[in-house]
Amino acid sequence: MTAPTNAVWRKRAACRGIDPEVFYPASDDDADAAKAICAVCPVREACLEHALANREREGIWGGTTERERRRIHRQRRKSA
Repeated sequence: MTAPTNAVWRKRAACRGIDPEVFYPASDDDADAAKAICAVCPVREACLEHALANREREGIWGGTTERERRRIHRQRRKSA
């Protein structure tokens, strides 16, 4: 299955219309509100893949913090 294009998945995102500040918490401990939105998002996986491919360093993407995305990158490198 091919990942949807950026414009397509963003239109279906659960975060559309929500204050972006929610997705840029001061610390990982404050990320629960954003992660709760991502947990029910129909395009969470496409969002996460976008963040991984573009090395997004800030914010919550696909239900993950920057630290969690770094961990995913390391795991994928080990698996390759």
